[in-house]
Amino acid sequence: MRTRTTTGILAVLALALTACGSSDDPADAKPSPSATVSKGERYLATAQEITFNGEPSDAELQALPPLWCDALDDGHSVQWMFDTEGGLYPIGEDWGTVKADAYKLLIAGVRTHCPEHLSAVQGELRETGEY
Repeated sequence: MRTRTTTGILAVLALALTACGSSDDPADAKPSPSATVSKGERYLATAQEITFNGEPSDAELQALPPLWCDALDDGHSVQWMFDTEGGLYPIGEDWGTVKADAYKLLIAGVRTHCPEHLSAVQGELRETGEY
């Protein structure tokens, strides 16, 4: 008798568990976790909103933030980076951008690649009236 009761309870529990997990109603479906967007992809999304004179490749654009972050880590200013001395103005052999858009690109790169420098960069640009 004890075996029948135990078997009966196990059968009811199995049915209950099966019923909980097999709903065909889309409203009951849990959303799948969203894919993580890389910092490079976030940066390029901002870059795509900028008007360039010419067409820089994604590789050319993605090469800039690490260079900017290194310069900022070394204590250089935005002015230094974008002057001929720093040589880090976003420009290529067959493309370029105006300074306001270059600053937008810089801020996007700093925001995604070295956010610890973001407030200093924004502060410098505010002081010059560029941001």
